[in-house]
Amino acid sequence: MPSEETCAWSQALSYLGAFTAVYITVRLGYKILRGLRVHLLSEVWRKDVRSYGQWAVVTGATSGIGKAYAQELAKRGLDVVLISRKQELLENVAKEIEEMYGGKTKIIQADFNKGPEIYEPIKSGLKDLNIGILVNNVGMMFSHNRARFLDTVGIEEKIPHIINCNMLSLTKMTQIVLPGMVKRKRGAVINISSEAGAHPTPLFNVYSSTKAYVSFFSKALEAEYRNLGITVQCVAPLLVSTKMVEYKKPSLMVKTAEDFAREAVNTIGLTSSTNGCLSHSIQSFVCELLAPEWLRLSDYSVNQILKTAVKQ
Repeated sequence: MPSEETCAWSQALSYLGAFTAVYITVRLGYKILRGLRVHLLSEVWRKDVRSYGQWAVVTGATSGIGKAYAQELAKRGLDVVLISRKQELLENVAKEIEEMYGGKTKIIQADFNKGPEIYEPIKSGLKDLNIGILVNNVGMMFSHNRARFLDTVGIEEKIPHIINCNMLSLTKMTQIVLPGMVKRKRGAVINISSEAGAHPTPLFNVYSSTKAYVSFFSKALEAEYRNLGITVQCVAPLLVSTKMVEYKKPSLMVKTAEDFAREAVNTIGLTSSTNGCLSHSIQSFVCELLAPEWLRLSDYSVNQILKTAVKQ
């Protein structure tokens, strides 16, 4: 017969197992309910983005997710400031938005690959506007080909560019726009990160690291300013059919920029951290279960990805 000590340990382990099962079930149930509220019910029960203020400012606004955000916010009644590098594209997108939605637009030309010198003209261009929403979208890849850090083509030039574009831009834009929001005690700062920023991503390591900065900056900023009436949201998409991913064909897993932006804008004011749409949230959850960090960082995983990259 088992000793009393053995029985006691067995009973303790049974209680621990039961507690763990309940904890996992409750946590999973909470995630499912939260997902239903954020991604499904928000189609009809969502915050009116006009309550934040008259203007939305969108960086990287002439293509991809940035353009789609600008269009979606204009569709919902906001006037839009478009900031990007190419003057001609800015003018075309501004004209398109005004013709489609009837609101006002303002354009500011700026190359976010450059350093701090570009921000004073931006600040002057935004002066006296009642800015309700800032979408820090502009971003760039370090390399479209998976490669070790030192094997990146054009590495010398790309290092300062990606730091300026992916990290300095949202920090400086937030510094410019946030004071007005604090003064009015309302506003939303939307920072576009990436699922790659949620975990260290070998062979995309610089891009992944800059997007991790976006996530950390957003979470800390949200904690600092939420009690002052400011919404800060970090959006971490997976694959969206844009120039950055060479316009992959839309599917259940790959969203069009327009569909992604529509779903993502629905979530403003409902959550401080999101993958933006239901499809990407499900994919993120599954990846977390099937591809834990230790596997992603293993020699086997890195070597397999390198072999695939060589074949391409």
